[in-house]
Amino acid sequence: MVVTGATGQLGRLVVEQLRAAAPGAHIVALARKPESAADLAAQGVEVRAADYAKPETLAAAFAEADKVLLISSSEVGQRFPQHRNVIEAAKAAGVKLLAYTSLLRADVSPMNLAVEHRQTEDLLRTSGLPHAVLRNGWYTENYIAGLGTALEHGAVLGAAGSGRISSAARADYAAAAVAVLTAAADQAGKVYELAGDTSYTLADYAAEIARQSGKPVVYNDLPEAAYRDILLGAGLPDFLADLLAESDAKAAGGALYDAGGALGRLIGRPTTPLAASVAAALAA
Repeated sequence: MVVTGATGQLGRLVVEQLRAAAPGAHIVALARKPESAADLAAQGVEVRAADYAKPETLAAAFAEADKVLLISSSEVGQRFPQHRNVIEAAKAAGVKLLAYTSLLRADVSPMNLAVEHRQTEDLLRTSGLPHAVLRNGWYTENYIAGLGTALEHGAVLGAAGSGRISSAARADYAAAAVAVLTAAADQAGKVYELAGDTSYTLADYAAEIARQSGKPVVYNDLPEAAYRDILLGAGLPDFLADLLAESDAKAAGGALYDAGGALGRLIGRPTTPLAASVAAALAA
């Protein structure tokens, strides 16, 4: 089993959970810089060099691969051509199943982030490569990363209005990938809409921080443009400020809400609740 982007936050969790779920399995971790995966190599994981943007690195990376997890590229705007390189190399290598991490309801999502995911899913459908699609919802960590700032200023900032967000912990999405890669049943053609079991508004999130920390924290809802300006002022690059502000604004209309429960069923346990993620962040 081959995991692309194995040194990223999701990739490392997938490799760790694969080792536990399939002891003795031949796990291959692909990394742009193999030296950054030295810790994985020390655990018995085979590390191979691979760069989505360099097709010449991919043939050797997928040699003798049976199943592949394609973790979507982090380079927004360059994702589709990079994913195409991976898909073509996987097909040439005779991969029997490629699982791809997409976006919740990518086929109909109004989020700009969905465009390259739709393009990738379309390519997979026409490629002839057996594949499964993991349409991941929002990671709770996307918000938890700003918890310290929220405590410092007594406010959570955003543009999501009263939109409900069905997020889950990154480890939950990693468990879903592992479940698909290790499933006895054929996964080709499966499309999973993955999201947290429960939902919350950003006002609920602020209230949870306040409850657990004992400090006053409120949610300040802003227009999308104003929120983008604040993110830029905090030092975020243009593309990331645009992405986060636009995603929040679309969340106001329900783009990050899902009540299907597919993630919990796939991993065989409840998804990590918001309160647990907040508690872990506060403890850290």
